[in-house]
Amino acid sequence: MQIRRENSYMPLSSLATATSEYKSRHRMFNPKTKRIEEIAKINPNPIVQLEGLFGPVTRMYIDYANVRPWSTKLGWHVDLGRLKQFFDSFDTTDAITIYNGYIEGDIRSEQEIKQAEKQKYIVRTKPVKKMRLAIDASSIPSDSTALLDQFVKRCLLRKFELGTVEYLNERFRDMNKKGEYFIEDRKCNFDVEIGVDMLMDHEKEIADTFALWSGDSDFFDPLEKLLKAGKRVILFATTGKVSRELSLLRSQGLIIFEVKKIRNFICWKKEVQ
Repeated sequence: MQIRRENSYMPLSSLATATSEYKSRHRMFNPKTKRIEEIAKINPNPIVQLEGLFGPVTRMYIDYANVRPWSTKLGWHVDLGRLKQFFDSFDTTDAITIYNGYIEGDIRSEQEIKQAEKQKYIVRTKPVKKMRLAIDASSIPSDSTALLDQFVKRCLLRKFELGTVEYLNERFRDMNKKGEYFIEDRKCNFDVEIGVDMLMDHEKEIADTFALWSGDSDFFDPLEKLLKAGKRVILFATTGKVSRELSLLRSQGLIIFEVKKIRNFICWKKEVQ
């Protein structure tokens, strides 16, 4: 499976035309489903807020590997199908791109990508890298940090007392006795792809509002560039999941939108309150 991207540019000659049409509209939110309409009647506040935030042409970028773990903090899960329906209800939403890796040969993982395509997301994907990390402690001195260097940053290792290092190495030996000499780590970052896509969309002048779902500090540079270019940038995230670096961008105009406000619009149906 290769990285894919669909072209989904708004059929307007320029952002000036889009802005003109935008100002002439009386309503921006048109519920895509009856359920969304019902929830909006009960809780219209986030709709009004988002209508005020979204510009004439808004593009959304979802770093799903970053978003998925939020469920532990939130206590509920993001339903990608409902999320797409919700934001498609705003007629200024031009495109929503999701970035998500897949595990080769894993039916469930590959099906997740196909499902996102069926939901009409622009999908950017690539295989998850699998890395085997050696944990063979048979020839490692008890006070050595050789194995720990793979898992713990050096600045933290320097804080460890000798007894802590010896204890952790002993745990490696316990695993070796059970026949475990390697552990598998998985990696699939899209930080570069997302940053490049956002800046390219800016260069092509096909959006004036950029909405990112992530809290990763790696996005500091592209977001700062967009803000300095006068673009509106919205970060969809939740408390405790926004890096300090991104939080600092609020002084330059970054808008951080708390996803808890739209829980009932985007969570699993059984989790609606």
